[in-house]
Amino acid sequence: MHSHLIPGIDDGSRSMDESIALLAKFESLGYQKVITTPHIMSDYYKNTPEIILDGLKQVQDTAKELGLKIQIEAAAEYYFDETLLERLKKKEKLLTFGDNRLLFEFSMMTKPDQIEQLLFQLLTQNYKPVLAHFERYTFFFGSVDQAIKWREKGIEIQMNLNSLTGHYGPHVKQQAERLVDEGAVDFVASDCHRMDHLLLIENSLHFPYFHKALELDLKNKQLL
Repeated sequence: MHSHLIPGIDDGSRSMDESIALLAKFESLGYQKVITTPHIMSDYYKNTPEIILDGLKQVQDTAKELGLKIQIEAAAEYYFDETLLERLKKKEKLLTFGDNRLLFEFSMMTKPDQIEQLLFQLLTQNYKPVLAHFERYTFFFGSVDQAIKWREKGIEIQMNLNSLTGHYGPHVKQQAERLVDEGAVDFVASDCHRMDHLLLIENSLHFPYFHKALELDLKNKQLL
């Protein structure tokens, strides 16, 4: 429920051939369905629902022509900035997945001042906020208390599987393990941008924390 598979619209797949290769790899790993989530970020990735859904249709059609069985849907990964707040104030329809769930992220280094305002706006407009890769935010390192508090308010927490491999560094790995130990994870995801992300998952399936994470009461299966 978090990947970047539509070619040429963000920092993920660069071509249709690459997108198809990634989908084929997902299928070989046993995935039945992926929800791809291109970035929407005002300064860098000025994607719209129309751009994303048009790209999705092209990927779906190509995958079908080539005989792939895996399902692919699309939402978006919204970056927390003033543009997102403006969209909410205008009550624009945002791209969601599942039961009106909205995936969002913010700066890895600086905690945004208006985060509680954003969460309030999302909840009052009946979105179900899902915070992407909680374990990667440096200002939360050393504790998962904020994840626990937000979950109590209805904000869901997504963790990248590759965080458990050390791919993003030792501090992120430790934070991911804390999330798993506390059971403070609602969704796990590949956050796949390129093939090496999937190969790393494939080669790490024997890791104890992979097994521990997948034994949690995750909500991924609700999306099938």
